[in-house]
Amino acid sequence: MSKFIFRSTDRHFSEHNEVDVSKHFTKIPENTIVPPQDIIFKGNPDCKCVEFKSDNKLYTSYFIGVDWIIEKEKAIYVEPKLNDESKQTDYLKMLFSALKHQEVKGHTEDLYEIKFGISEIEITQKQDLLTPLLVVQFLSLLKEIVRKGLKQSYYKVERNFYSKIKGKVLVGQTIKHNALKNKPLNTFCSYDEFGRNGLENRLLKKALMFVQRYLPSIKNLKAEKYTVEVFNYIIPAFEGVSADIEVNEIKHTNKNTFYKEYSEAIRLAKLILKRFGYNINTTRQSTIKTPPFWIDMSKLFELYVLGLLKDKFSGKILYGDDDAKANYGLPDFLLIEDGKKMIIDTKYKQYYKSNNIDFKISDIRQLSGYARDKGVIKALKMNEKDIVDCLIIYPDQSLEYLTLNMNSRQSIREFVQFYQLAVKLPELT
Repeated sequence: MSKFIFRSTDRHFSEHNEVDVSKHFTKIPENTIVPPQDIIFKGNPDCKCVEFKSDNKLYTSYFIGVDWIIEKEKAIYVEPKLNDESKQTDYLKMLFSALKHQEVKGHTEDLYEIKFGISEIEITQKQDLLTPLLVVQFLSLLKEIVRKGLKQSYYKVERNFYSKIKGKVLVGQTIKHNALKNKPLNTFCSYDEFGRNGLENRLLKKALMFVQRYLPSIKNLKAEKYTVEVFNYIIPAFEGVSADIEVNEIKHTNKNTFYKEYSEAIRLAKLILKRFGYNINTTRQSTIKTPPFWIDMSKLFELYVLGLLKDKFSGKILYGDDDAKANYGLPDFLLIEDGKKMIIDTKYKQYYKSNNIDFKISDIRQLSGYARDKGVIKALKMNEKDIVDCLIIYPDQSLEYLTLNMNSRQSIREFVQFYQLAVKLPELT
């Protein structure tokens, strides 16, 4: 198997990146179709992680990850667009910043795709973009669960009593472990007990043990509060909770409005265990085998900006289907503040900082459509004759600060009440 790395660096501020891949396919068998099929995200043909065209070039979009171009023969690894030789986008800090807000935790399901069931690809720990993301998300959810207190429930306990019976007598085990071993006064029993050692908490504890073994391998995050410090905050709450459980013992979780984080935490725990092949020894290897995966950086940027907006405006930011209620399409955010109402959209593109290009007309048309959508106007509680402000937020690593400064937004001079605002993403040097 051969593999080539493509750093998705957008130096010319184009919407897509391209690379001539003809040299990578010199040894393709004659019966192989060239170019290979496009790699799409979660079965959506409009979301292409990698696209092949007749000009024998490979085009990437806003997804990072690793996947097969030709299974078991050639693989591709794509890094974040904003990476360069000296600095890397700290996408984990972006996620952690967003997950500080409870409202964000329910919007991460479409952030990544893991292709279990396909041949695994060997990569280095440094190239493993997926596992750290799962770990940060998992720890963030557990922190909220621990803050509320672990859920208590009834669970089955099997115990070998001496001169005592409790609950249901397990005849088969009593004969096997006691009668045949000349222990006539011992009885195996099964009974229900109420406490924190239920199946759900045990599964979380098991995944937490895998995370504990894995954390030292994330060297650039070892001292950061969103890994080690969060883990140290969580682990005392699981004292007395067993990690003895099989994943298939939990078929589904009972939904509880107070413990709504449990369903997502259980899902992530299963992903983490499956990611390591249920073998804790694989968490400390320098090279690993991973199923193909993709992370949607435009979605991550959207969630990061949502966190920044929540920091600044709190409950005055509307996000998601339930809040925006547009008739066609869905704006990223709506701002409803006294004296200020605005449609805000994020664009994970760099061309807005170019002196030669102030805007992309398709983005202007998209926001113009939102500004005329009756559902959006109603959500903003505006008169249909009023003109609403439209703001495009984009990344710019030349900035010196990470905070969101709404006063620094710049007018897009060709259009009425259209603005653009740059935000810097956290970096690793």
